[in-house]
Amino acid sequence: MIRESLRIALRRDVTARGVRVSLIVGTLLVLINHGDAILSGHWTAREGIKIALTYLVPYGVSTYASVASLRKMERKRRHGL
Repeated sequence: MIRESLRIALRRDVTARGVRVSLIVGTLLVLINHGDAILSGHWTAREGIKIALTYLVPYGVSTYASVASLRKMERKRRHGL
């Protein structure tokens, strides 16, 4: 199960989708949550870590959703559904 999920998560189409979602959603969230600090130029390393995590979360969510969906499709195909 874990090995199969990891195989799917590392597929080129899944990672590409995750990166696209991360760039779009992450950028919007960064602007909403950290835009004032960025524009004022007063942000610390801690703020930088938060910004990086802001991009990682949508990547993780997109990848998780893709893996779950593709695993379900593979199970249906195996069982002839």
